[in-house]
Amino acid sequence: MKKDEEDGTVSLVTYMLDYGDHPHFRLAKGKGLQVMEEHCSSSSTAKGGGNPYHNLDKTSVLQEARAFNETPVNVKKSTHVLTKILYLLNQGENLGTKEATDAFFAMTKLFQSNDIVLRRLVYLGIKELCITAEDTIIVTSSLTKDMTGKEDQYRAPAIRALCKITDATMMQAIERYMKQAIVDKAPGVSSAALVSCRHIMNESPDVVKRWVSEVQEALSSDNVMVQFHALGVLHQIRKTDKLAVTKMVSKLTSTRQRSPYSICLLIRIVAQLIEEDDMGSDNKLYEFLEVMLRHKAEMVIYEAANAIVTLKKSSARDLAPAISVLQLFLSSPKPTLRFAAVRTLSKVAMTQPNAVTACNLDLENLIQDVNRSIATLAITTLLKTGSEGSVDRLMNSISSFLNDISDEFKIVVVEALRALALKYPRKQPVLMNQLADMLRSEGGLLYKEAIANTIITIIEDNPEAKEKGLDHLCEFIEDCEHTTLAVRILHLLGREGTKTKQPSRYIRFIYNRVILENAAVRAAAVSVLAKFGAQCESLLSNVLVLLKRCMMDTEDEVRDRATYFHAILTTKDIALYNHYILNPPQFALPSLERALMQYLKTSCETVFDTRTVPESAPPPEEKKSHFVMDTPKQEEHKAPNTHEKYVEQLSAIPQFAMLGPLFKSSQPVELTESETEYVVRCIKHTFINHIVLQFDCTNTLNDQLLEDVTVVVEGEGWDVLHTIPRASLPYSQPGSCYTLLGIPEDIMATTGTFSTMLKFKVRDCDPTTGEPETEEGYEDDYTLEDLEISVADHVQRVTRSNFGSAWEELGASNELEDTFALSSMGSLEEAVTQITQFMGMQPCDRSDRIPEGKSSHTLYLAGMYRGGHSVLVRAKLALSEGVTMQLTVRSDSPEVSEVIASAVG
Repeated sequence: MKKDEEDGTVSLVTYMLDYGDHPHFRLAKGKGLQVMEEHCSSSSTAKGGGNPYHNLDKTSVLQEARAFNETPVNVKKSTHVLTKILYLLNQGENLGTKEATDAFFAMTKLFQSNDIVLRRLVYLGIKELCITAEDTIIVTSSLTKDMTGKEDQYRAPAIRALCKITDATMMQAIERYMKQAIVDKAPGVSSAALVSCRHIMNESPDVVKRWVSEVQEALSSDNVMVQFHALGVLHQIRKTDKLAVTKMVSKLTSTRQRSPYSICLLIRIVAQLIEEDDMGSDNKLYEFLEVMLRHKAEMVIYEAANAIVTLKKSSARDLAPAISVLQLFLSSPKPTLRFAAVRTLSKVAMTQPNAVTACNLDLENLIQDVNRSIATLAITTLLKTGSEGSVDRLMNSISSFLNDISDEFKIVVVEALRALALKYPRKQPVLMNQLADMLRSEGGLLYKEAIANTIITIIEDNPEAKEKGLDHLCEFIEDCEHTTLAVRILHLLGREGTKTKQPSRYIRFIYNRVILENAAVRAAAVSVLAKFGAQCESLLSNVLVLLKRCMMDTEDEVRDRATYFHAILTTKDIALYNHYILNPPQFALPSLERALMQYLKTSCETVFDTRTVPESAPPPEEKKSHFVMDTPKQEEHKAPNTHEKYVEQLSAIPQFAMLGPLFKSSQPVELTESETEYVVRCIKHTFINHIVLQFDCTNTLNDQLLEDVTVVVEGEGWDVLHTIPRASLPYSQPGSCYTLLGIPEDIMATTGTFSTMLKFKVRDCDPTTGEPETEEGYEDDYTLEDLEISVADHVQRVTRSNFGSAWEELGASNELEDTFALSSMGSLEEAVTQITQFMGMQPCDRSDRIPEGKSSHTLYLAGMYRGGHSVLVRAKLALSEGVTMQLTVRSDSPEVSEVIASAVG
């Protein structure tokens, strides 16, 4: 390979030529280029310069590409310019179609040179530019010539480049060459052809299926990578035919594979078959996994052990051989094996901690491992498997190495401490002290949030730990540098601090935030002060004094809040406290804005009714992730507001424009199986006096075009006011049709079951082009599943941060109480889930979380019934033979109380 040490391109060219065409390059492309950039930077810096590629300008580089037109080819200059282009493309630079096409055609003139380095860079350039450039097919002849030539260093990358630019219509022209390449004696050429087959399968699966005999021949190759790639292609060809996959696996498991990579892939295929067929441990496939535990290759042994422990049906007895192998790896001198073993054991400890207990001694030896990743996973695994008596010793071990690891590993430890605190409630004081020490140590926002979340979890789980936990959090916010975390802790104080024996002790911490912190924290502190004043009568006079001082704040938000809450608290009206401080309305702001705009278009003679404005949906519950350190967390993109999307969608239809504000939209209800000819699902949109049924339909038959598509809905006591059909439904293109129902005036008749039928006109069409073959079609229909409208479709979930005050505010005037025997429910957890689902309401005060070992529980639910009627439910559950429930419903309407109670009965 030629080296050019003067311009610093050596490391970049070397990396791209050695790894750029490697079949696994796609897994680490971005990281690889970062390594190249750093390598270039380091090699150039050593000579006193910076990275020569750091500040490249696209326009200048494309101008330099004119060097490709020189005759004869200037190899050194062309290599340098082409390297720059590839660097820009892999750094995310986008070329326009004309720019890419011009650069592509200029680059093709470099085929005149036989320089190996330059030629392989050209192949890379073709693969990168063919996505954007036009008429790339022009280089087919040159690539075919290289592919069939005698130079092996040209043949493999030429195959990959050719398959990248060849579409389905031209596959027949290169089919003969591909067959020859698959069975070529040169391993690099054969691997390149096999990897290209996997890419071709995405667009031309039928073509690759004709090459099965050649792929099977390659499977018997002596080269480990060729054998691995051949098995991958063979499985991809047959994966839709379960019988063919089973036969292939049966044959391969009975013969000895030479490639450890191939065996690892075979192990994964075997594990997938075991899961799909729900097999136990008494079958030949499972025996194959156990045999592989004694293979001579360490990667195969680990892959087999990992497959066994991840099988869902594996019992502790089935895991024993795999656990023993992983235990041996824990004492391996190789860090990679130790890390792999402890990482896998950490996964097992989440579901079957007793199975890992035998490894505890080896895991304790790893706490002092020089590799901090291994030490962290070892300690977290011990926290999941250790006994209650070992907690104190583990806390000492944690303290000794916490300062030496990064925040990412510290968070893993904190999550393990959270699980331990829930497992051993009597050890919560020890764990709380450890967490408090960690909270005072150095660390970033995510680390401190994880600790605060764990302390909050302990507070919620154990009322006796509430005051101790709040004290730790109050001390923390005295020096907290993170606004979001300080606001969250203040919110917790407002919710829990008023329920302690001495709520006055927290006023000092809260008011300190008003004096010392930024505007966002000061505003939050003012709101918390108001909650203390509303719930603690003895503190009201002091709170009013503090709020009056806050009226002189320099920030508008703080002054406005202080003035607002001061005015409410001075009235000493409990109803105002409940409605505006303890349970303020949580309107969906876009819906509120839209309702106000519509109100302003009227004469404004009547008072604006806020009950017609839907409240914002409660935030989704945070899912506790299991920290196994597989991959770094990706930033989650916020999903668009589904409610607003439906509002815009429905308001654009003239028949629905005057229905008023959209109250609620249901989750999609499947009316067909996903594998049927026509797939239909329904979304129920509830308005004040109407329900719109949106039927999303998909035609899965490529030889049919559906026209005038509609869903016929029939239900007793309901009027179908409008039916809006779908004009056309081509193959695999979803479309929607609608049905408008008028809600009956009798509130007890607003639920029911409807029969549904899909009706349409069918026109036969060409499966390839989708063009209709007939002028006129024929009428047809398709019976769908029945559709149910339940009480939950009339109720919106709302949040009540203080259920007790809201319950007292509604009063007992419209209270309804009844007792039910829920014999079909075998646990409190199931009862809570089903009741919440039947009523369509939001659990409050974390009452959907049932402490372990409890035989009785009280569930609190809050909702808003259609028309703006507030409704609250208290369900006292007792576990005996089935579940017995004492249900109490309160609402501002007696009819609403009755209909909610009927949801369960």
